[in-house]
Order: sequence, then C-alpha cells, then structure tokens
Amino acid sequence: MGDNATYYHISSFFLVGIPGLRDFHHWIGIPVCLLFALTLLGNSVIIGTIKLEPSLHQPMYFFLCMLAMNDMALVSSTAPKMLGIFWFDAHWIDFNVCVAQLYFIHTFCIIESALLVAMAFDRYVAICIPLRYTTILTTQMVIKMFLVGAMRAILMVLPCPLLINRLPYYSKYVINHAYCEHMAVVKLASANTLINRAYGISVALSVMILDLGLIATSYVKILQAVFRLSSQNARSKALGTCAAHVCTILVSYTPALFSFLTHRIGKKVPPSVHIIFASLYLLVPPTVNPLVYGVKTKQIRDRVVSLFFLNKKISGE
Repeated sequence: MGDNATYYHISSFFLVGIPGLRDFHHWIGIPVCLLFALTLLGNSVIIGTIKLEPSLHQPMYFFLCMLAMNDMALVSSTAPKMLGIFWFDAHWIDFNVCVAQLYFIHTFCIIESALLVAMAFDRYVAICIPLRYTTILTTQMVIKMFLVGAMRAILMVLPCPLLINRLPYYSKYVINHAYCEHMAVVKLASANTLINRAYGISVALSVMILDLGLIATSYVKILQAVFRLSSQNARSKALGTCAAHVCTILVSYTPALFSFLTHRIGKKVPPSVHIIFASLYLLVPPTVNPLVYGVKTKQIRDRVVSLFFLNKKISGE
C-alpha cells in the first residue's frame, strides 16, 4: 500500500454525536442550543457593560472582557456543528474542517486557562501590593499578558494538526464523539500514533500543572495577606473581590479534570458519559462565567440593572 496509499486517504469523518443516545439527539440539542444562546447573550452583556461603564475600565474587567470574547469563540467553534448533528443529522465533516475544529477548540481552552492565571495575578497584586497596582497592571501590561497567553496556546497546539496531517487515514472514519477532539481523531489513524498521544498528553498536563500551580500560589499569597488584616470587614471585602474568580476557576477546571482523567483512567466509564462530560466542559463554563461575574461583581450588577430599568422607563414613557 506504500506509494499509492495517499489515494485511499479518507476525505471526511463521521461524527456519531453521543453513542447509544442517538434516539435522544433531538432532545439533547435543546440544552445545547440554550447554552449556546445564553453564552452569546451573557458574554455580550458583560462586554457591552464594561465598555459603557467608565468605572469598569480597569485591568480586572479588561481580563473579564477577554475571557468573555474567548468563551464566545470557544462555544462558536463547537455548538453549531453539535446542533447540526443533533437536529439535522449532519454527521459528516470534512477532514480539514475537523482538524481546524480540534485546533481551535484546544487553542481557546489553553487561552482560557492563561486568562484565569492572569486574573489570579490581578487579584494577587490588588490585595498583596495594592499601592503598586496601577504601576504594575498598566493597560500595556494587560495587553502583553493576553498576547503571551494567546501565543503560548497557538504555538503549543500547532504541532497537533501538523502531526495529524502526517498520519495515514485509510479505513476508520467514524468518530465516537460530538465534535473533533484531538485524541478521538488520532485513534482512527492507520499507523503508530505514540508521538501524537505523548504530545497531546504532555501539552494537557503541562498547561494544567503550570496554570493551576500559578493560580494556587497566587491564592496562598492572597490568603496570607488577608488573614494578616486586623479588621474583619477588610478581610471579607478582600475575599469578596476574589469570590467570582474562584467560582470561575472551579467551573472551568473541575469538568476539565474529570474529562481528562476519565479519558485516560476510567476504562469502565461508558462512552456516552465521556462525551457528555467532554461537551459540558466546553459549553457550561462559558455560560456560567457571565452569570457568576454578573451576580458577584456589584459594579457589573448595578450597571446591568440600571440599563434594563432605564430601557423599561424609556419604553414606558
């Protein structure tokens, strides 16, 4: 099959959706569509609110804007195809489109992680060295931090599609998944995929260990500084500014860790559970993040409420 092998290279993949639950695909599409719509709406409100409110033109909220834009991009790279599978039986996906999708999904996930680190650093500076906050976290510094995080993601994930394009795909074309996930695509290759698997795992582990380590370090320093404060009111105020960020970290990393561990360790976990969790990990955090920040951050909450009440008054008049 040597030199002529390229002629048999498959041109498309068949995305199953959620194995074993095909009869329920139409119903599963409803929460997916709802999460997609809420993500676009919620994050648009957050971006619009921060843009319109001059008091929110601070590093913490600039990072939040970046997180909102990244969340919208992440969901937009997966939800439309998932809805196509669930509602219109559009299971086929072009080989190159599939590779592009997995590249964007993993890139946006790593950018998300970098933004959570940046937000933890922002809280660390605000609480531990408040007098130097404005000199350390300038607008230039915020942009640089985002660019470093984005470049890290782009360069770290780039070898994945390049290594996949080197693999031969002859007979297997059915992906037991709702979207093009790196390992699910690699498994279908008609060759040794050790390099692809090793690289995929090393990227996932290095990002998770490094980023969670940096976030944990920030919060250890924050807690040390908070418990040194004499006033109870000052302590609760300082911890209150971190509450939304801690919720976001838990919402982002918990399903990610579960999905990663069950994929590698949980052999007895049914495929449908794997895929539901892997899908929730991409769809739920982007929906929840605006709600968390909207509820926990007084300035955003007040601005959103005033916008809606102002519109009601105008329409009432």
